[in-house]
Amino acid sequence: MAKSVMVMGTSSHVGKSIMVTALCRILRQDGWDVAPFKVQNMSRNSAVTPDGLEMSRAQAVQAEAAGIPANAHMNPILLKPTDGRSSQVIVQGRVHSNQPASMYMHAEKADLWRAATASFQYLAERYSVIVMEGAGSPVEMNLKAHDLTNMKAAEMANAAVILVADIERGGVFASVVGTLDLLEPDERARVVGVIINKFRGDPSLFDDGVRFLEERTGVPVLGVLPYVSDLGIDEEDSLGLTSARYNPRSAVGIRIAILPLPHLANFTDVDALFLEQDIVPFFCRTPEDLASADAVIIPGSKNTMEDLIWLQRGWAPALQQMRLRGCPILGICGGYQMLGQVVRDPEGFESPRAEVMGLGWLPIDTTLVSPKRTTWVRGHLVDAWGGHPVAGYEIHMGRSNATAEGMPLAVVRAQDDEATHLEGSVTADGKVAGTYLHGILDNPGFRERWLNQIRHTVGLTEHPTAVASIEAIREQAYDRLATMVRGHLRLDIVYKALGLYH
Repeated sequence: MAKSVMVMGTSSHVGKSIMVTALCRILRQDGWDVAPFKVQNMSRNSAVTPDGLEMSRAQAVQAEAAGIPANAHMNPILLKPTDGRSSQVIVQGRVHSNQPASMYMHAEKADLWRAATASFQYLAERYSVIVMEGAGSPVEMNLKAHDLTNMKAAEMANAAVILVADIERGGVFASVVGTLDLLEPDERARVVGVIINKFRGDPSLFDDGVRFLEERTGVPVLGVLPYVSDLGIDEEDSLGLTSARYNPRSAVGIRIAILPLPHLANFTDVDALFLEQDIVPFFCRTPEDLASADAVIIPGSKNTMEDLIWLQRGWAPALQQMRLRGCPILGICGGYQMLGQVVRDPEGFESPRAEVMGLGWLPIDTTLVSPKRTTWVRGHLVDAWGGHPVAGYEIHMGRSNATAEGMPLAVVRAQDDEATHLEGSVTADGKVAGTYLHGILDNPGFRERWLNQIRHTVGLTEHPTAVASIEAIREQAYDRLATMVRGHLRLDIVYKALGLYH
């Protein structure tokens, strides 16, 4: 049976996911077969596994740090909010149901728990160490009776628990002491240490704080980890949009606006742009921000219908002005659907609206249908776009059909299909393009072609992309993270809790 350690937090966004990522890379570096596991995640940022199933992007990133393929068993339950009250429930990689939050919270979850335990068993039979992640706080007392993700999961896996607290938020002593005090005695006995995360300045200034926490709780402080402005690792959910990565480095350069859709999904599709030195990508806040932009990206959405209404009500005139100025416009997944003629939802998967008119720039009509399409595809861009190799993954319920003859963006083949098919759509002038391929900007050939189109439009010299391999950049980021954590964490206690020798 695999050894297990679980990272929990005093609240959301304290650094649990990053800590699991770090431990996965450290254990891999030290020669262990390690896998991540999180019973339930709530996020619109998802990934597709090599076998065509859907899971949280956070656990896919952790698997990458562990050096193993992503597997839906690493995140057996994924909740993807469709609006402020409901979520699509994905179980072991496939759509299970759509449920209001109140119904899901109070529902009998025996079938979901069976799926979660089966997924853990699957991993435990194949890996030596499982690094687990909790969700939110383990002591949300109004939710605890129905919580599958924290102490119930730790007990199931017989996992040692590490508690992470974010000192940047303030109230770190109250959050640590309060969390430990609210745990039941048997739950608290699992806690082997506390990590103080995101400390700014000299960590020795917190020595008195360490002594207080250890004397007050009897639990060792495993480390005081520094604040790092940009780890270069994919964010778990939209809370990550406040990180330094998504704030412009400067106002000088090609400005690419990214629309802040209310149901924004898979916003990490734009991460590669932040690595280009002459590019200033930014999430705009108001339609007026588009006036200073040289190009715009309409990203993915978990509720295309409602986000399209949102665009039509406030942003369409500003987008139309960009179109008249000849600014390149790129739509990805839901953004691609919005660039078409109409989006229909006859079965009410996302909205009670039967149809919403699109922006009308691409010759496609889209209808939301079941089942959801989740697959990896590979192929090449059309000759007009350089013919470069391209790969990405699709996660969508929409089926888009051409309403008139137009130029596709690429010719691709899905992993489960021997035949190639045309993918995406581009206007005759090449300035508006749409695609279903998440990760399209990770492809250096496409990214270089699209950015050079923007440079040409604004009168700048075209040049090659600054980053040839996003995969290599990510590998370097995992190694940097592991080195940083090794330098500040008492790994001997972690290894002892796991029953491993270090």
